[in-house]
Amino acid sequence: MNILKNEKYQTDIMYVSELDISWERMNNKSIIITGATGMIASVIVDILMKRNSKYGQQIHIYAVSRDRQKAEQRFCAYWDNPNFTWISHDINNPLPEVGSVDYILHAASNTHPRAYATDPIGTITANVQGTCQLLDYAASHRCERFFFFSSVEIYGENRNDTDKFDEAYSGYIDCNTLRAGYPESKRLGEALCNAFAAQKGQDFVIGRFSRVYGPTMSPDDSKAVAQFIRKAAAGEDIVLKSEGNQLYSYTYAVDAASAALYLLLKGESRSAVNIVDASSDITLKELAGLLARAAGTKVVFELPDDTEKAGYSTATKALLDGTRLERLGWKAHTPIREGLSKTVQILRNQY
Repeated sequence: MNILKNEKYQTDIMYVSELDISWERMNNKSIIITGATGMIASVIVDILMKRNSKYGQQIHIYAVSRDRQKAEQRFCAYWDNPNFTWISHDINNPLPEVGSVDYILHAASNTHPRAYATDPIGTITANVQGTCQLLDYAASHRCERFFFFSSVEIYGENRNDTDKFDEAYSGYIDCNTLRAGYPESKRLGEALCNAFAAQKGQDFVIGRFSRVYGPTMSPDDSKAVAQFIRKAAAGEDIVLKSEGNQLYSYTYAVDAASAALYLLLKGESRSAVNIVDASSDITLKELAGLLARAAGTKVVFELPDDTEKAGYSTATKALLDGTRLERLGWKAHTPIREGLSKTVQILRNQY
């Protein structure tokens, strides 16, 4: 069943589409979204298409991804819509010519541990080479704003000198490791945004996302929260592959998408802003327990295999300060308990 037919998900999309986010700036505009079938990007596509159908905004979306079958399944409701164009493309190559565009959202990236470990080159190139290709297209086509999907991972290890990472913080990353490919390439992607702004005048804004979860996550997502949710949706025991003391910030996928749109339309030029739900800081052990209780199962412990372990973050505390985003007027709508419950219910319906 397509997620767009799920009532709970449709309610989420409707809620965001009715927020006051300077929507008038999107009237008759065009937008390229890379990694369009991804967890957050696909939600943004749904929100913008809802703006088209309900408010007649005529926003034209160029949805960029590689897997046609996956794209057709996810976006079947829009496939023949004149305001939706799917483009098959590897972002490590120059973008096909589609003419002038008003916004580019670069969300294409490996975003989970097993992908970091099995495709370390692709992890780096998507965040560096792909970002450079897209920024070059933006600068040469007078793109109004470039939005780069960055990550809490750029902060590295907490040096035990702060409770939460604000946007000026910089922690330690051991660059001589396989796992460093993701955070280091995200850092370099941010640096490229600043380089194109300085040298070619390209406007940008960067969203540094906390750990994100939700019903649009990929079945292949190997992050701990994704594995927990799939187990809960299937009515199985939750498998915890560590002591579970890691303390992280989380954000529901639809809230993350609304925050991205806030930054795109209202964010300060050339800024980097944390995207986080301040009410959703939780340890892995607590998160696993919430899902086990919701599923009527239990938490069991298991050692990770070598591939999983190679992709795991070594960060034990990674909390984000969301003050800057909240000053724009953004508020999270779905706290962690509600978000986990909703996600499990939607996925059970999907299954």
